[in-house]
Amino acid sequence: MEEKNKPIGIFDSGLGGISVLKEAIKLLPYEDFIYYGDTKNAPYGTRSVKEIRKLTSNVVKFLLAKEVKAIVIACNTATSASVDELRKRYSMPIIGIEPALKPAVELNRKGRIIIMATTVTLSEKKFKSLMAKYKKDRSIVPLPCPGLMEFIENGDIDSLELEEYLREKLNKFTDEQISSIVLGCTHYPFIKNKLSQIVGEDVPIIDGSTGTSMQLKRQLEKANLLNNKKVPGNIDIYSSLDREDIINLSYKLMNI
Repeated sequence: MEEKNKPIGIFDSGLGGISVLKEAIKLLPYEDFIYYGDTKNAPYGTRSVKEIRKLTSNVVKFLLAKEVKAIVIACNTATSASVDELRKRYSMPIIGIEPALKPAVELNRKGRIIIMATTVTLSEKKFKSLMAKYKKDRSIVPLPCPGLMEFIENGDIDSLELEEYLREKLNKFTDEQISSIVLGCTHYPFIKNKLSQIVGEDVPIIDGSTGTSMQLKRQLEKANLLNNKKVPGNIDIYSSLDREDIINLSYKLMNI
């Protein structure tokens, strides 16, 4: 198969990366995509960096066996732990994701910028460097959210239990002005509506899926790897659990 006709691989520790896949399809509708959710080993955010790198390496090998032409790490935790190492190992375009702090700062709104993410993402060097770049000018508050991705993995994006979890996390900010909320985990965009109900519709909620998809397109253009066909691409979804209900939920989340 000609290189540019090969599919693009996207993976996450579970279902969260579907939010990135959706944006990538909008931007690159004629590309074929293979999505892999490592649900069996989710969440990555509670694991050691060494474990995350091993799991990430295994997923990349799976995608390479499917002959992908580029790989998107649609997981903030896996990006923080593994992207530099993978780029040294492989010559193909490898695109990571990081909390969309820059667009939040550029909104230039008064108040605190809250970054919701996993504990690992917030503790890694990559995030700390990103935060150091902007914290002189803005009030930035990292907010670890252990347990939040499990709601989405279970298909729970609108329950009372989820609302109670979010209110408990955000209650401390209700008396302060919130500039914006940055979603530092690809699972979290699926609960944007619930977050807006709590903090108000006027608070911008930003995630990194659009920026990541734009970077994917730029890298494909640079490497002359854009697919030339003019019909919608195929989307294949895999899960390490290999359960029909997980695959069905993945397709359901694509249409939310």
